[in-house]
Amino acid sequence: MAFKRKIYKEFLRWKEDWADKRALLVQGARRIGKSTIVEEFAKHEYDSYILINFQKDLPKVKSLFEDLADLDSFFRTISLIYGKKLVPHKSLIIFDEIQLFPLARQSIKQFVEDGRFHYIETGSLITIRQNVEKILLPSEEKCIDMFPMDFEEFLWAKGDEVTIDLIRENFLQKKPLGDAVHRKLLKDFRLYMAVGGMPQAVNELLESNDYSRVDEVKRDIITLYHNDLKKLDATYKLSTSLIFDALPSELSSHSRLFKATALGKNARVSRAYSSFEAIKDSMIVNIANNCSDPNIAFNLSKDIASQKIFMGDTGLLVTQIFMNSKLPIQESIYKQLIVDKISINLGMVFENAIAQTLRANGYDLYFHNFDHHEIDFMLSFGKKIIPIEVKSSTYKNHRSLDVFCKKYSKHVFDRYVICAKDLKREEGVTFIPFYMAMFL
Repeated sequence: MAFKRKIYKEFLRWKEDWADKRALLVQGARRIGKSTIVEEFAKHEYDSYILINFQKDLPKVKSLFEDLADLDSFFRTISLIYGKKLVPHKSLIIFDEIQLFPLARQSIKQFVEDGRFHYIETGSLITIRQNVEKILLPSEEKCIDMFPMDFEEFLWAKGDEVTIDLIRENFLQKKPLGDAVHRKLLKDFRLYMAVGGMPQAVNELLESNDYSRVDEVKRDIITLYHNDLKKLDATYKLSTSLIFDALPSELSSHSRLFKATALGKNARVSRAYSSFEAIKDSMIVNIANNCSDPNIAFNLSKDIASQKIFMGDTGLLVTQIFMNSKLPIQESIYKQLIVDKISINLGMVFENAIAQTLRANGYDLYFHNFDHHEIDFMLSFGKKIIPIEVKSSTYKNHRSLDVFCKKYSKHVFDRYVICAKDLKREEGVTFIPFYMAMFL
């Protein structure tokens, strides 16, 4: 099923402003729906298109890219191979899974300069960067990151295109929604957290409404990711698969900090740095770094030795927590999670969901440890800071936020506690429910 995705509007902007000068590279983790939404875009916005999937089609097209002296011949041949007519200035050529064939990516410069057609590339960064060592990267590329479905897209998939506008309006006006609406939305958000935003999992929920089948889909994706990372580790002598496997246990700790010892007794952050960078590039995870001095630009005081590593999709984290069982999570456990009757550490699940939301909104993730206190997330707002605490239970105790705002009062623009309660503002703090984090 092709779901409605926000990134479609970004594609439209690219077509209007950049398509004659640059190809579009859509990058993100595997199984988030890149190929599906790009093909939907091609169907609706062009007279014709050709999709070259390098995972399946490489043997029959590889030789065509080895000699591009005659582009007329190239275009005629792929038209014959795929049975599609290419119309100058009205057709799109999609290079799917571009990371598998770097030579095609290098050829983008020539194709764009030719000017007859538009080009979109899709790929997973887990191998894009490693596979471009011997090619000349094209400057005629506009890159865009894609993420799993967010809460709004999840509601769209369920046929609800009204609710988010209501939430947005109340957020902007700083008005509570009322108990009945709030309870419903909180339950919907818990369902979204449990299922996640991987399109295959969402599709399975809609088709079968069977949580064990949804969990089986997610287990397959987790296994796929693990195997991808194992291959990466074997090729480049990294430890990305160990990082991936250790996520639930490290997030369940009190500090949620990822300790280098999770990679082995003698592991050191400095030696593991390349592994952290590689798994971050995969976009399978989201990494938050400690900012040691919020007075200056966050990136200038980023502490690479102090970081939290979140799962890129919270639904996958929920499944990974129970991966020690050979069987998919049973329906009863999902229902307990949705109605807040489960005994697992929900704090890490909610914090992971907020990290996912903020990252999809385009923020780099930073937190701040100071004087035995911690701010879960900090957002940059011009020269100001927006500190955030995430509370899964007691929301009234926000001492860390109070101390931070007193210490850095000149730099604080606004302050938020994200919790399970309806919106309210009290003593300079705005309390917002989890489902409103998308508006930050």
